[in-house]
Amino acid sequence: MEYGEEIDIVIVGGGICGLATALALHRKGIKSLVLERSETLRETGAAIGILTNGWRALDQLGVASKLRQTALPIQRQRDIWLYRNKEETIKPRNEESRCLRRSDLVTALAESLPHGTIRFGCQVLSVQPDPLTSYPLIQLHNGSVIKAKILIGCDGAHSVVADFLGLKQPKLFVLWAVRGLTCYPNGHGLPTEFTRFHGQNFIIGRIPIDDKLVHWFVADQGYPPDSNISKDPEFIREFTVESIKAFPEEMLDMVRRSDPEKLTLTHIRYRAPWDILLGKFRKGTVTVAGDAMHVMGPFLGQGGSAALEDAVVLARCLAQKLHQVDISAEGRQMRIIQNVIGEAIDQFVKERRMRLLKLSLQTYLLGSLRQSSSSLAKFATMALMMILFRDPNAHTQYYCGDL
Repeated sequence: MEYGEEIDIVIVGGGICGLATALALHRKGIKSLVLERSETLRETGAAIGILTNGWRALDQLGVASKLRQTALPIQRQRDIWLYRNKEETIKPRNEESRCLRRSDLVTALAESLPHGTIRFGCQVLSVQPDPLTSYPLIQLHNGSVIKAKILIGCDGAHSVVADFLGLKQPKLFVLWAVRGLTCYPNGHGLPTEFTRFHGQNFIIGRIPIDDKLVHWFVADQGYPPDSNISKDPEFIREFTVESIKAFPEEMLDMVRRSDPEKLTLTHIRYRAPWDILLGKFRKGTVTVAGDAMHVMGPFLGQGGSAALEDAVVLARCLAQKLHQVDISAEGRQMRIIQNVIGEAIDQFVKERRMRLLKLSLQTYLLGSLRQSSSSLAKFATMALMMILFRDPNAHTQYYCGDL
C-alpha cells in the first residue's frame, strides 16, 4: 500500500477524547493531527457529566475555568423510589460535579488547538503496518493513505484502531437508554441536584445544566423492538413518553418538551473488566484511548472523565520519552525511535490499566445489578460490591497527575 503523506502523530476521532489528547500534546509542545470523519465538530449526544477527577484533568488541559462558567455545580444526589415511597439524599464531600453540554466541551477543546490540527471529512477504513518500516498506514475513504509514526485511536466503541490491535468487541448490556435536553425559557426552578426517579423497571434521571436547561435520561431493560426507532427523533420521543406514562406528569412534560435534535437512543455497551485486565493495548506505535479503550455503561458517570484522564496521562508519557529522540529521523535511528515510543505507550497502559479495571468492574456490577431478574444474583452482586467498593464514590477522588 503506497502512502502519500507522512505525519508524526495521528489521532483518529475528533470527539472528546481525541480533541483532549491533541490539546494535552499541544500543551507539551507536541504537534498532532486529528482525523475526524464528520464535516464539522462532532457533538453527538445531549450532555455529559464531569466529576471531580474529570475537572482535575480539565484544569491540566487549561479549559476548566471557561467551562465552569457554562454549567451549575451540582450540590447533591437524590434518589426517589416511587413504588416504595422512599427517598435518599447524598451530599458529596469536597467534590465538584457539573453537567456540560457536549457542544460546549467539544468547542472549548477545539478552540484551544492550533489552526489546522483537525482535518474534517476523513473516515478511516483500515489500519495496516507498513511492510518496510512497521509504522501504521491509515487508509481513508477517499483512497488516500497516511503513514503515522504514532497512531492513537480515539474513535469510540466501534473503533477501527481497536480492531487493528485485536481487541475484543464491546459487549452489550440488556439495557437501553434515551438521553435528551429540555429548555425552559422562563427557568426550570429545579434545585441544583442530580435526581433519579426509580420505578419498578425504569429509571429517570434529571440534572440541571444552567437555570433554563435540563439534561435527562430514561433507562430500562431490553431494547425497543423496532431498531429503526433510534434514527427518528420523533419516534424516540413518542416511545419514551409511552414507556414512562406511569411516572409523574412533570417527567412526561419534560420529555415532550425536549429538543428533538438532541435526543439519542442507545443500547448500552461495555468493555468487560477481564478484557481491560488482559487486553493488548499496544501494537508497535499504535494505541487507543477513551471509549475505544474502555467503553463503559453510564452507571458511574465516568465515561467522559476517564477519557480526559487518558488524554493527560498519554501526553505526559509521550512527552517524557519523545524528548530523548528526533521522531522524524529515518534510517538506523528508526528502530530506536520505535522502541522509545513503545516504552512511552507501555507506560501509559501500565498507569491506566488498574484505574480502568476498577472503573469497569464497578460499572459492570452496577449494570448487572440493574439488568438481573434473579434475587439471588442481585444479592450476590450487592455483596461483592460491598466488599470491593466500600466507598462507592471513591472513584471521583482520583487524580491522574500533572500534565
